[in-house]
Amino acid sequence: MRVGIIGASGYSGGEVLRYLSTHPDFHSEYIAAGSNAGVEVTSLHPHLTHLKGRRFEETSIDRANEMDLLFLALPHGQSAGLAQGLREGVKVVDLGADYRLESALSWAHYYGGEHAGTWVYGLPELKGSRERIKGSQRIANPGCYATSIIIGAAPFVAAGVIDLEDITVVAASGTTGAGRTAKVNLLGSEVMGSLSSYKFGGIHQHTPEIEEALSRSAASKSVRISFTPILAPMPRGILTTITSRTKVKDLAELTQLFTDYYQGERFIHLLEDEMPRTSSVNGSNHVHVRIALDTHTSRWIASVAIDNLGKGAAGQALQNANLIAGLDEDLGLNVSGIGA
Repeated sequence: MRVGIIGASGYSGGEVLRYLSTHPDFHSEYIAAGSNAGVEVTSLHPHLTHLKGRRFEETSIDRANEMDLLFLALPHGQSAGLAQGLREGVKVVDLGADYRLESALSWAHYYGGEHAGTWVYGLPELKGSRERIKGSQRIANPGCYATSIIIGAAPFVAAGVIDLEDITVVAASGTTGAGRTAKVNLLGSEVMGSLSSYKFGGIHQHTPEIEEALSRSAASKSVRISFTPILAPMPRGILTTITSRTKVKDLAELTQLFTDYYQGERFIHLLEDEMPRTSSVNGSNHVHVRIALDTHTSRWIASVAIDNLGKGAAGQALQNANLIAGLDEDLGLNVSGIGA
């Protein structure tokens, strides 16, 4: 299949290119980056030596329409205008936020501007999602924080064993989650050796996305989360802690709910003797989870580790692309985390 990546100069776009390098059926024919058109790909992604001599192309709707499959790796608000000009037969996975939300009011509140619409939400492991993804041509790839939180909470939300109005999340992410645009607060000398919260007080833009997805898992019952993100002094990875009140008294019951929900899922791993570590999943599409029951306060707790550029972005995008192309969903994704 002829594949295009628009926004390929960014971290997520570069990671899509890395995954595609081992894919047997997808060929990176069109590599576009509007502001970096004409620049050699390896000048921004020096690890992609197989692309030596290739240059980023201009963003062109005509070139995009020549492709069978497109990955859009653009900042929020930029995918919609491009997508409107695509011919019907082009399969699209949008790594941005433009088509994730169902609520236009939530879009206006958290992102601003006009709501572009809603595409099929591309988190295959959610119950009922895989078949919807397979039957679609346009997929909204989930956000990185949202992926870790939804995967950790969905089995317990679906079973109704936790307080859906009191889900509290604290999650730390590496600096690549903020994109590649130069910012003073993301300089190495500013970040290294320090932790800091940001978008403090329930204003992070992934909040409505998480609530919508979990509400669908809860048969449309209202779900509310309190989410505090933290900037961690590392390039990539997300470690998420999720907790809520529960009436369950036995950890074995919670463990069984999790294993039953994700039975057969090749990318989700419940750990028993060790804690999730970001280094264990970096460079991969895998998710590591540990759950606990705090009997002192009657609270369920989950710890979740993902790579924000892997399962949180490019890895999941390729997983979705495989599904809409009718391929085995783990093609190009059979790699473990780096581990150190």
